[in-house]
Amino acid sequence: MPKIRPDQTPEGTAESTETCASGAQSEPNAERATHVAVIMDGNGRWAQSRGKPRLFGHHAGAKRVKEIVRACPDLGVKYLTIFAFSTENWKRTQTEVSGLMSLFRRYIQSELKGLVAEGVRVRFIGDRPRLDNKLIALMDELESVTCENSKVHLTIAINYGGRDEVSRAIKEMARDVKTGVLDPETVDETTLTRYLDTRVLPDPDLVIRTSGEARISNFLLWQSAYSEYEFIDTLWPDFTAEVFADCMARFAHRDRRFGGVKS
Repeated sequence: MPKIRPDQTPEGTAESTETCASGAQSEPNAERATHVAVIMDGNGRWAQSRGKPRLFGHHAGAKRVKEIVRACPDLGVKYLTIFAFSTENWKRTQTEVSGLMSLFRRYIQSELKGLVAEGVRVRFIGDRPRLDNKLIALMDELESVTCENSKVHLTIAINYGGRDEVSRAIKEMARDVKTGVLDPETVDETTLTRYLDTRVLPDPDLVIRTSGEARISNFLLWQSAYSEYEFIDTLWPDFTAEVFADCMARFAHRDRRFGGVKS
């Protein structure tokens, strides 16, 4: 994803920094979550509880993604960001990692036409160089063929970590300071935002984590500073559109003050 110049904002660079128009920033909405991010946890446990290998659960989880993406328009969700593979997931067995990479390739190949037809724009975030060239090429192709779509903006985090994202952004900022592109005296929190993988996206309103774990696992650390969190026991393969709707209904009753006090 091309970098936004230091003197630009995400809203003002959507067309100039990407081949197609990107999603506009949205104002925080206390009644409806425009941007939902999901830590899709529990695939392995779901499979093991059925006497199946962990990869069986990952395949079930991939199928669930399609249902959730399709549910987004009716729930008022314009942006959906899903955590598919973290920078820490390389610590898993070679069998599981290889299986996941194969699953990602097959998912892109099998879902490409459907995503285009359903108006879904796909972006990928994360550190791509460690991924294999075939997968990177498929990711690039999917981003390209869906770049005119705007019904739902689906962002898939692969080889992503919040700390890694921030460190990569800071390195890029340092290079721009060194070359004179960026004046260090002008740097503020909005400057860093323009160097992040998510620079053309609004911050998430709601972050959902499935499987009963109550931690954020290095996901969207900068972006979720004022996000609401929902930790639910449901394992990801069991996370239906109805469960999603329930999460959204609970969100509608949250009182979001962003550090202020409502009069």
